[in-house]
Amino acid sequence: MSHDHDHGAHAGHAHSHGHDHAHGGDTGARGYAVALLVNLAYTALEAGYGFHTNSLALLSDALHNLGDVLGLGLAWAAAGMARRRPTASHTYGWRRATLLAPLANALVLMVFAGGLAWEAVRRFSDPLGVPAMPVIVVAAIGIAVNLGAGWLLHGGHGHGGHDLNRRGAVLHLLADAAVSLAAVIAGCGMLWLGWEWLDPVTALLVGVVIAAGTFGLLRESFAAAMDAVPSHIDQEAVARFLSARPGVEAVHHLHIWSLGAGEIALTAHVVRPRAEDDDAFIEATAHALGVEFGIHHATLQLERGQACPQVCHAGEHPAH
Repeated sequence: MSHDHDHGAHAGHAHSHGHDHAHGGDTGARGYAVALLVNLAYTALEAGYGFHTNSLALLSDALHNLGDVLGLGLAWAAAGMARRRPTASHTYGWRRATLLAPLANALVLMVFAGGLAWEAVRRFSDPLGVPAMPVIVVAAIGIAVNLGAGWLLHGGHGHGGHDLNRRGAVLHLLADAAVSLAAVIAGCGMLWLGWEWLDPVTALLVGVVIAAGTFGLLRESFAAAMDAVPSHIDQEAVARFLSARPGVEAVHHLHIWSLGAGEIALTAHVVRPRAEDDDAFIEATAHALGVEFGIHHATLQLERGQACPQVCHAGEHPAH
């Protein structure tokens, strides 16, 4: 790494991976494949029953599920791209695909939520007679399919809790289950009480719930795509941790961002004027960053001079 100043630096790059990408990647890819194929089969079943019964509710939900199948395919493709090895032109590999896929997923979900709400409002003035029993049965199957696929992906491996790509796919499936549950409730109300208005009311409520639940994913995935510090990491705490390491007098040019696929990167300039154990310091600090903060891709530049308040680049502030 290079900056427009020189303090007599010793740069070190260390990894501290506590996981096996290959094994986790194979299992994760199988999870995406099973979830996609099961949802595609259910979408075909729901669309067939929708055409057979002339049920707009089932056809609309089938269209929604088809969009989610495309979203799952996008997440699966991103997970596969993230496993590609770095090249001379893509030195970090293709892991960033797992940051762009959830952003696309979130946008698709927001569009579907808006379309669902629009259709619900339209039906208030133009109600359609919907055969209740097929809606109940097929939608109930949809709940089981989507919850099962969501459980399969959520029970992923490694750092799945911070993997936006996996989170976006799971959110898609939970949204599908919510839509199917609303359809079951509406079908029961229409069957037992004759309340035709339940169909647009539940659809409108589901649209609001989907939009509200997706907004957080949209905000976080956009921030990750813009190289923001991951939300689960406190940059000030990392700066304090580095400043407290043996022999460190100052820390500056500290940057933390997500590489994708749940992997976090860090670069920092560390001022250690009187130390001679540079290699051991870099190795120990990189390992500690992985243990304490889940940062497994650390690049540390050691300097003998002072901190650089006069020469830091515009927009970059020393972290002490």
